Amino acid sequence: MKASEMLNLLAKQWCTLRDLMKIGHIGRNKALMIKNEIKTKLNKQGYIIPYNVIPMKEVVNYLNIDIDYLEKMKQYED
Repeated sequence: MKASEMLNLLAKQWCTLRDLMKIGHIGRNKALMIKNEIKTKLNKQGYIIPYNVIPMKEVVNYLNIDIDYLEKMKQYED
């Protein structure tokens, strides 16, 4: 996946299971596990999260994605 495609996905406010699979290059089961971990953590903190999505900010933090690096790499794409 190109950096620009990744940045377009990360620009969303909410992350679906399909988005998580693309961002993390992971399968459905692993994506469900990550989604449930993030949801559980946020619910314990008192947040109410919609059923089928999670905040993209939490996905970026969980997967340790370096957005600055992606923006630099976007410059070198054709």
